[in-house]
Amino acid sequence: MSTVRGRPAGDLPWIIRCGSLILDRIYRAGSWLRARPPVRPLMDAVEKLLGRLPRPLDPVRSIKAKLSLALGLAGGVGLLVLWYSLEWIPLNVAFIASAVALALLTLQIAAHGATVPLREMTDAARHMARGDYTRRVHTNSRDEVGELATAFNLMAADLDAADRQRRELIANVSHELRTPITALRGMLENIVDGVSAPDPAAMGTALAQTERLGRLVAELLDLSRLDAGIVPMERTGIALDDFLAAVVAEARVNHPSVPIQLHADHGLALDGDPERLHQLFANLLDNAARHSPPGGAIRLSAHPDGDDLLFSVADQGSGIPVAERERVFERFTRGERATGGGTGLGLAIARWVVQLHHGSIAVVDPGPGDSMTGAHLQVRLPAAHS
Repeated sequence: MSTVRGRPAGDLPWIIRCGSLILDRIYRAGSWLRARPPVRPLMDAVEKLLGRLPRPLDPVRSIKAKLSLALGLAGGVGLLVLWYSLEWIPLNVAFIASAVALALLTLQIAAHGATVPLREMTDAARHMARGDYTRRVHTNSRDEVGELATAFNLMAADLDAADRQRRELIANVSHELRTPITALRGMLENIVDGVSAPDPAAMGTALAQTERLGRLVAELLDLSRLDAGIVPMERTGIALDDFLAAVVAEARVNHPSVPIQLHADHGLALDGDPERLHQLFANLLDNAARHSPPGGAIRLSAHPDGDDLLFSVADQGSGIPVAERERVFERFTRGERATGGGTGLGLAIARWVVQLHHGSIAVVDPGPGDSMTGAHLQVRLPAAHS
C-alpha cells in the first residue's frame, strides 16, 4: 500500500479535512484578534506592509486573465505541496496539461458573465464623462458585482435627474429674469426717449417689476439653502388668532381686488418658526389670489383634527387637474392655470416649510356644497403640546 509520510494514501480526505479545519480556525482567530484593541495597531501595520508588496498582475488588462493566473498560481502551489507529500510520484504530463487547459477554458466561460457588467460600467462611465447619463448596466447577478451594478445604476439615475433639473433651472431662471428686465428696459427707454412721462402709473409698473425680481431672488436664495441643507429654524409657541389675522391682512394689501376670508377656530396654537410659517401661508394665499377669476374669493380656514391642526386655502378658480396635483409642488411648475406673474417656486417652498415642521401638504377635492370650487390646498401640522 502506498503511503504519505507514514500514513496510508487512503487517508488523503482526512488530510484535506484537517487542512480546511486549520484554515477556518486561523480565520476565526484572526477575526478575534482584529477586534482586540491591543492587536488592532499591529494588524493595521501588517495591512500597510502588505499594501506595499508588489502587484505583479496590474499590467494584465483582463480581469478574467488575472483570475486565471491567480487561481493557476495558487493551484500550482497547492499541487506542488501535494506532490511533495506523495514523495514525488511520477505524473502523467499530458494528463496534467489537459486538465490545466480544461480548467482555464472553464474559468473563461464561467467568468464571462461576471465581467460583462464591469465592462458595461466602464463604457457607461466614459459616456457620463461626456455628459450622457442615460446609460445603465444590465445584470441579474446577486453577488458583489451585481450590488455594484445596482449602486451604479442608482448613481446614474441620480446624476441624470440632477443634470435635468440643472438644465431646467437655468432655462426657467433665465426666462423669469428676462421677462421683468425686458419690461423695465422698455418702460425706461420710453421715458428716456420722451415717449412716456415718468408719472405715478409708470413708476408703479416699474416698482411691480422690481418687486417681482426681488421675490424671485429671495425664493432662489431659499431654495439654495434647501439644497445646501442650511435650515435656520427658530421654534416658538405661536398663537394662531393674531398670526393668521396678520397673514390675511398682508395678503389683502398685496391683492386688494380679491376678497380673502378667514375661518379659523379660536385659541389654536402650534410650535414652529413664525417667519417660515408666515412664508408658507403667504405663498399659498398669493398662489390662490393669482389663480382666482375676477370677482373670485379666497378662504383660509383652520381647525383641529386629532393631535394635528388642519389648514386649508381654497379659491374659486379652475382648480388643479388630478394628474398635476403632485407636480405643482415641484420647482418652476405652474400647471395649466393662468400664471399671473408667478415664479413657479412658491408651492415648492411651501412644501419645504411644511416638511421642516414635520407636516404634510396636498391638493384635495372640495367638499360637497362648498362654494369654493377651485383648488384646495390642505396643510396638516402638529398642534402645540399643552
